Amino acid sequence: MPIIIVETYVNSPIEKCFDAARDIDLHTKTVWSFTREQAIAGTTQGLIELGETVTFRATHFAIRQALTSKITEFNRPTLFTDQMQKGAFKSLKHIHEFIEHGDGTIMKDTLEFQSPYGIIGILFDILVLKHYMKKFINDRNLKLKAILEA
Repeated sequence: MPIIIVETYVNSPIEKCFDAARDIDLHTKTVWSFTREQAIAGTTQGLIELGETVTFRATHFAIRQALTSKITEFNRPTLFTDQMQKGAFKSLKHIHEFIEHGDGTIMKDTLEFQSPYGIIGILFDILVLKHYMKKFINDRNLKLKAILEA
């Protein structure tokens, strides 16, 4: 199972970073525009909380798909975890950690995922998806950073 870790330093207080990362409205504004990502069910705007779900519809690899995630861990302002409940992956877990560092915050994303389809899925994860998902998270975090530091 691939694991991706992305750390982003943001010159902003930990509470603001935590809330920005769980803000559904900001999420749809900070992901790649070509994915046309929209929140379509569950918590579709504002701040998502423990036990709540959100379903995003987006286009990845020219396929329009939906993914439902649930917030399974929540400790404001240091950690929240979302886990896929339904979607294209065999499994997907995204741990969001926030660490005070000097005058700012380190946002640490740990993404664990696994594609279906046995050996074909494993090869796709290694050859394509690991790089794609790391770039997706990194690019989103850089947009969040720009908003938080403005």
